[in-house]
Amino acid sequence: MSAPVGQSLPIFPLHTVLFPGGVLPLRVFEARYVDMTRECLKRDQAFGVALIREGSEVGAAALPETIGCTARITDWDMQQLGVLNIKAVGERRFRMLSNRVESNGLIVAEVELIAAEPDQPVPEDNRVCVNLLRAILVQVGDKHLPPPHRFDDAAWVGYRLSELLPVPRLAKQKLLELEDSVSRLQILTKYIEQNGLAIKK
Repeated sequence: MSAPVGQSLPIFPLHTVLFPGGVLPLRVFEARYVDMTRECLKRDQAFGVALIREGSEVGAAALPETIGCTARITDWDMQQLGVLNIKAVGERRFRMLSNRVESNGLIVAEVELIAAEPDQPVPEDNRVCVNLLRAILVQVGDKHLPPPHRFDDAAWVGYRLSELLPVPRLAKQKLLELEDSVSRLQILTKYIEQNGLAIKK
């Protein structure tokens, strides 16, 4: 379940960028996030993942970027007392309208959801993105790229490559913020070609 427009959303600031459809494994041990995780599980609610602009993942509340992605917990276990291992999946991009820090250090934001990108085929000029993603899938398997695999969808291909390519976190953030899936693929195509990663088919 994603947060409706104007809904309060607990925020988990991380040194990573989550994209819609992306898989995010997390080891949760700070009390504020353990409590948040339990509440999300109990209420079947999403939480927000946002890249840290300033600060760290532990300790004082970090300053997050204003655009992030909602995440839904799909699996969890507690093999060690007080430490939750969870797997979450990215759902929808959101924009923070305002936020506050609770007494326990948890950031809670008022958010609006960003419309999902419409289905678009991958342009022929950007087929190198599909070729590289297929090659990566052979190497990493379904665990890191779980099905369904939508190689014909420009948004899905762009999101998965944005996660997997070794580009700086701030560059990943800019890719997340783009509103047009074809523009994202054009940027990724240029990166692939400039770095000699193109795979000919």
